[in-house]
Order: sequence, then C-alpha cells, then structure tokens
Amino acid sequence: MAKFKAICLLTILTLLLSGCWSKRELNELAIVVALGIDKVDNDFEITVQVVDASEISSKQPTSGRSPVITYQSTGTTVFEAIRKMTTVTARKLYFSHLQVVVLGNELAKEGISEPLDLISRDHEFRNDFDVIVAHDATAEEVLNVLTPIEKVPANKMLKSLKTSEKTWGTTQSVKIDELINTLYSNEKSVVISAIEIQGDKNVGMDQTNVKRSKSPVLLKYTGLAVFKEDKLIGLLTEDESRSLGFLRDKIESTIEILACSKGGTLSTEITHSKTTIKGKFENGAPKINVSIDVNQNIGEVACNIDLTKEKSIHFVNKKTEELIKKRIEETISTVQRNYRVDIFGFAEVLHRKNHKEWKKIKKDWPTIFQELPVKVEVNVNTQGLGTTENSLVNKLKGE
Repeated sequence: MAKFKAICLLTILTLLLSGCWSKRELNELAIVVALGIDKVDNDFEITVQVVDASEISSKQPTSGRSPVITYQSTGTTVFEAIRKMTTVTARKLYFSHLQVVVLGNELAKEGISEPLDLISRDHEFRNDFDVIVAHDATAEEVLNVLTPIEKVPANKMLKSLKTSEKTWGTTQSVKIDELINTLYSNEKSVVISAIEIQGDKNVGMDQTNVKRSKSPVLLKYTGLAVFKEDKLIGLLTEDESRSLGFLRDKIESTIEILACSKGGTLSTEITHSKTTIKGKFENGAPKINVSIDVNQNIGEVACNIDLTKEKSIHFVNKKTEELIKKRIEETISTVQRNYRVDIFGFAEVLHRKNHKEWKKIKKDWPTIFQELPVKVEVNVNTQGLGTTENSLVNKLKGE
C-alpha cells in the first residue's frame, strides 16, 4: 500500500513539473543591447542595437560585417513600435540583456515619463540597465555610431559611463528603477548623464570609423542633463557636474589643478571624498550646511614649491579647499538661479530633519529653494607626495 501511494505521489508531482515549455533557443533570438527612443511628430521612433554574435566571437574570423545591426520602427506608443519591428527583424527581439537606453534630445524636452512606462513594467526588461540622454542628437544617431576598441557600441557607452564616474566625476550612472523612483518623488529632481557625437554623424555609422588609428567620430559624455519633473531643461558643465558629484557624495576620484603662488600649476588626485548634508529650521526658515572631507595625493608638480615643508602642504590643502568650495557654491547659485529645481536633495534632508516644519513649507519649496541659504565647508588632507618629493622640472632648471 505504501509503495502504491509513493507511485501516485510521484505521478502527481510529474504532472506539476513545467519542464522547458518556455525555452528560447539562442538562434531564434535577436539580443538587444541598446534601445533608443525618439519623438517624431506625435509618434515614438524606436531604435534597437542588436548584436551579431558571429562578428564578435574571438574564435571566428571576421567577415567585415558590422558587429551590431540597428533596426528602427515607429508607432503611436513604444509598445506598438517594438512589436512592429518584427516586420523587419529576422528574429524575435530579446531585451533581457539590455545594457543602456538612450533618450533622444527632443523626446527629453517633451517628457520622458510616457516612453519609460513600458520598459519599467514589462517583465522582459530587467531593472539593471542605465539610462542616458543624447545631447543635440537623436537616439538613433547615437546608436548608429560604430566605436573602436569596443566592438559593441553599447559596451563602449556603458564602460565610459562607469569609468568616468569613478575616475573623473562628471557622469553619474542612473538605473531605470532609480530614475522612475526619482520621477515619482516630489523632493528631488532628475539628472541623467548626457552623451554627444563628436564629428560627422554620417561618417560615424561607416566601418571606416573603426579602421583608422584616429577615429573621426566619437561618442563623448558631456556633463549631466537637468530635468524639471520629466522634461529636460538644461545641461550642467563639466565643473558643475563634478560639483554635483561632490554634493551627492558620488565622487570616488577626480583631479584638481591648483595655481601656485610663484606661477605654474600643481595637480592633485582626489582619492576619497565624504559629504555630509545637514538641514535645520530657524524660526521656520530652512538652512542647509554642507561638510565635505577630502583626501588627496600630489599628482603632478609644474611649479616651484618645496613639498618637504609643512607650510607647503598646508598651502596645497587650503588651495584645494578654496577651489572645491568656490566651484560648489557657484554651482548651487547657478542651479538656484537658472534651473530652479532641487537636484541636490536638500528637500529630503529637511524632510528627515523636521517633518512638521517641512510640511509647512512643502507647497512653497520651489520658490524657497531659489533663496535657500547653503553653507559649504571643505576640509582637505594631503596624504601622498608621490615617489618624487619636489618638481623634476624645476630641478632640471636649477631652481
């Protein structure tokens, strides 16, 4: 009897197994690594960058074909445009390996919430891809540029974004889930890294762009795009983008160039940065205090300065503090005056500090933000002088 029950149980469990009913063979899929969204009149124009696996395989000789293929389709919605693309693609589009979404310049100006709705809710799209904005270009034009070194342009865009964020500080990686949450927030405005095409856009889509030692067309990140609600309203400069990086505690490493007292310059490498932002209310009026602690190393010396003396290190620390402080204050003033949106997250700080007082000013925050007093303090500590204590250039000159 026990044996019969066991057989019945195994039979029932077998019926519940799903097996591979939903399997998808690789040779039946078109793997999409980048998606571009543009607005043309009242329609959405979708561009996808699909990998040609045979051209990027290291085991097979190249045939001279492009390593990626781009397909384009138009529809009244993003969903419709993607489905209509099946009329030109030989395989079903597969979005689970999507790395980057490029939003066209005109689309960004009109609003990005509607086209992002599908890719934020569709189960085939994961939430670990980055979103960037095309500056003075369409998403289609950006995705058509072939890139050297990295055969797949989507890989190039993603790696440049990550590398610049870690070593220069003018870009910020924004995942789709983070972007959606910020769009729904009333206390913080969106900023997205912007990419531009340097050179002739038509040449960029030709194989000659990757067959020369100096590529005539390049994709370059050019600061952070500022949004008011879901609409693009401006672009921060590189210095302003780095200042925002400091304020958002995103700086891992960057370079500062200081003017020496006797002429020449000295470069330092920021190796660590920690930002603390505190808010307070005085008689109902909000105020913000920003404290930034920075560690740096001496990177390059092109001036007459004796780094073995303590007063010289003090001079370098003070100059770095003044430079970072001034740039951040100018950035805050520019954003308050020209963009009038809180991209720094000051509202969140005040909300956490005193919920009751925040509720009193919440409705008037856009106006209050423009005149919000912000005190910035920067403390710099120089740790390393490099392998050479003083300037090699000055030694050769006999100074």
